[in-house]
Amino acid sequence: MPLFHLFLIAIIQGITEFLPVSSSGHLVLLPQLTGLKDQGQAIDVAVHVGTLAAVVTYFLADVKRAALGMTHLARAEKTAEANLAMCLIIATIPVILAGLILKLTGLDNAMRSVAVIGWTMLIFGIVLYWADQKGPTTRPAGSWTLKHAWTLGLWQAVALIPGTSRSGACITGARLLGYDREGAARIAMLMSIPTIIASGTLVGLEVAADADLQTAKDGAIAAVFAFLSALLALSLMMRLLRSVSFTPYVIYRVLLGIVLLAVAYS
Repeated sequence: MPLFHLFLIAIIQGITEFLPVSSSGHLVLLPQLTGLKDQGQAIDVAVHVGTLAAVVTYFLADVKRAALGMTHLARAEKTAEANLAMCLIIATIPVILAGLILKLTGLDNAMRSVAVIGWTMLIFGIVLYWADQKGPTTRPAGSWTLKHAWTLGLWQAVALIPGTSRSGACITGARLLGYDREGAARIAMLMSIPTIIASGTLVGLEVAADADLQTAKDGAIAAVFAFLSALLALSLMMRLLRSVSFTPYVIYRVLLGIVLLAVAYS
């Protein structure tokens, strides 16, 4: 695959994975709107590995706490670390179940259309704006509860519809539950780690048998580009949230949604 194509895919994935604008929606749109060849599942897995490395790097302290919490759970200890680990486990269950259902029924491919992405971009962008403006800001990320973890897990499962945005759906749900902007984003980012691992493992096992040396090289290059762009996008977003709302992302979603619907129905 040409280096520019790999770079383009990795940059799109890296920047949009953690911003509330839908990485899957942008990756689906890339071949449909540009005529470029679909990158295939192997490259998809590679760029997800890159973004996974980025979020683990940025939130390394929280990842260490969650890992420690797993050992506490094994010993039935009730600690803050154990609560974090259990919340991440519970929040991942709905998306795994929903993902399996969509894959087995074939609905995952049926929803990969410009019209679907246009509607989800527009509707969930407006919902994010409403939640961000109306939601209270009384809860920090450290007050995450098991009940809220399940609720946010359901929001994350809804984001399997292309264009919805996994991070955007989780942030929307967290803002409605009363988490402040930085706390909502932090929870959404931490939730991405087990989700990316689960989906990457599932798809990775499917493509491993067909992978060759050239595909492995392309995947490694794409993963590095995705890591760097994701780390940059994540750092900028978390810094901006201290002084800026989610409105700029909402504006982008609404404008893109309108353009896509115009294209889909023209």
